[in-house]
Amino acid sequence: MILPLFLLLLVAGLLLLWRRRRRSGTVLTVLALAWLEFAGCGPLTGMLLANLQSGFAPDVAHWGQRNAIILLGAGTVRTGAGAIEPSLYANGRILEAAQLYRSCKATGADCKVEVSGGDAMKLKKAEADVYAVTLDRLGVPRQDMILESRSMNTFQNAQFSRPLLAAYGADKVVLVSSAVHLKRSVLYFSHFGIRAEPVRGDYVTARYDWLPSSENIFFADFALHEYVGVARYHLYNALGWNVPKVPEDSPTVQTPT
Repeated sequence: MILPLFLLLLVAGLLLLWRRRRRSGTVLTVLALAWLEFAGCGPLTGMLLANLQSGFAPDVAHWGQRNAIILLGAGTVRTGAGAIEPSLYANGRILEAAQLYRSCKATGADCKVEVSGGDAMKLKKAEADVYAVTLDRLGVPRQDMILESRSMNTFQNAQFSRPLLAAYGADKVVLVSSAVHLKRSVLYFSHFGIRAEPVRGDYVTARYDWLPSSENIFFADFALHEYVGVARYHLYNALGWNVPKVPEDSPTVQTPT
């Protein structure tokens, strides 16, 4: 979103200058450069990230009796050797989920890690299955994992998680994702009556400099994607395009009998 707008303004400005429309061409060219500076040098990125990432703790204060820690996927990659592994942006989430699992088990409560993610990268192996291998190595036993391997996006993460949580009978739900992704995730999960406590697996900040950096532009695009996702959710609700919302007064999950 950042670079396309920059290029659009720049090309339009240069075209106007070429056609000897100097005032309007100069204005658009200056706007293009200012936009690139604003995003690439840190100010825009910092503002977008600060709003998205505020208010999320790195830990859980209190556990229930039956706890579900939902780990949201962040993609997979195929290595040069042909193995399929979690992407760079998934590692913080996976480590946080494993740490939360250990913290939960230390209380003597029943604890499960639900790994939610299908084969969004088209590598013929679901994120849930790939992440389960790493979680196992980090000390989360397979019998304490619930694998949801159908979802292709965050909305489906929430939609397909609800019946699994109901079957388990969780009385505490913790949602683990990147801090920049949590506001949208909580919104989507609440659509399905899942009142989850969000915990961040990673936190990113803008890098302020005199010259634009690709890192700032990347994170600004990442943040804008989240804002667009929230706006799209509300638009689809208004148009009746989303599946029916579970009433807020409905139980988050079924409690065990």
